[in-house]
Amino acid sequence: MLLEVLGSALLGLALSWAAASRLSHRLPARPLVFCTGVAGALFGDFVTHSALDPGAVLVTLLGAAIVSAASLSLLLRPTGRRLRRRSIPA
Repeated sequence: MLLEVLGSALLGLALSWAAASRLSHRLPARPLVFCTGVAGALFGDFVTHSALDPGAVLVTLLGAAIVSAASLSLLLRPTGRRLRRRSIPA
């Protein structure tokens, strides 16, 4: 179980590093990105470990990766270009 938690934390760290290196212009400060990635992976590991059997390590790591990616996607800011839309009068 300890190796599963360490694997999930490393997976979250790897996902957050990849997001920070590729999307640095759309993300906040790097420490927040890394903390969010690791925390999302640990929470995903906890949820999938609780829902499934303790022996399903690969599925648990997959759940950790999905929740970590979803957590990181919540940090994304819109791009600099904004389309100006006019509201339709009622």
